[in-house]
Amino acid sequence: MTDRSGLADFLRRRRESLRPEDVGVAGSDRRRTPGLRREEVAMMAGVSVDYYSRLEQSRGATPSASVVNAVARALQCDRDQRDHLLHLAGHPVPPRSSDGYVRPGLIALASRLDDMPAVIVTDLGEVIWTNPMGHALFSGLSDRPGREKNLIWKWFQDPHSRMMPEEDWDRISEAHVSDLRATYARRSGDRQVREFVADLIEVSADFARLWERHDVAVRHSDRKTIIHEQVGRLEFRCEVLLTPDDDISLLVFFPLGGTETASRLELLGVVGTQRLTAGETPG
Repeated sequence: MTDRSGLADFLRRRRESLRPEDVGVAGSDRRRTPGLRREEVAMMAGVSVDYYSRLEQSRGATPSASVVNAVARALQCDRDQRDHLLHLAGHPVPPRSSDGYVRPGLIALASRLDDMPAVIVTDLGEVIWTNPMGHALFSGLSDRPGREKNLIWKWFQDPHSRMMPEEDWDRISEAHVSDLRATYARRSGDRQVREFVADLIEVSADFARLWERHDVAVRHSDRKTIIHEQVGRLEFRCEVLLTPDDDISLLVFFPLGGTETASRLELLGVVGTQRLTAGETPG
């Protein structure tokens, strides 16, 4: 099914976010509104201005997959945004899924990062493996699989459990939703994904508001500050070390230079992992 209003809204927002110089179009001081004009997008996509205007007005025929791809190129969409457009237009998106399987080599690699937190998560935010430091950092998560071990679910369903400074909440919320939008586009036929989004909309007005914005992206790197109950403020550069084409990601938290995070991690490595008994597998 074509989501005409969603498609129109995404096209308008994306067009208005681009500057003429972003796409090699000569700017003009006479522009009354920011962004590209409809005729400029239509020309670059190889469609008529009337046809493109109808798309932004939720009218006309459903665009073919080839037209969607052409419009995505004109709007400089990345792969995740292109997939989102295909989904909104009612076209199948090529599946990208590892079915939750984590390669043993990946765990072996992450296990060697014994002086910094490493976490393996699904594209829905569920933590499925941690090294000892990752386990200590996210000690408030349940040890049992499911939504109580899901970073996105906990973030929106229980805001009081958030471990980050309140001034970072809006940015992190937006990033979580844009990540999940990309997942939804890639796996639109997956009932688990649809139910997860529907339940988040039900329990969180903040999530529902952000979901309607159609922001879509996959983070490759981010800066995170975590307030840990045992060692205090920790500041990290979080790197995603797997391709976003998979539904499994390895997150590694590197201490930021010029902060006390490295020394506090050493302390966390002592006090935060003491409850792990001999032979226990973290995560």
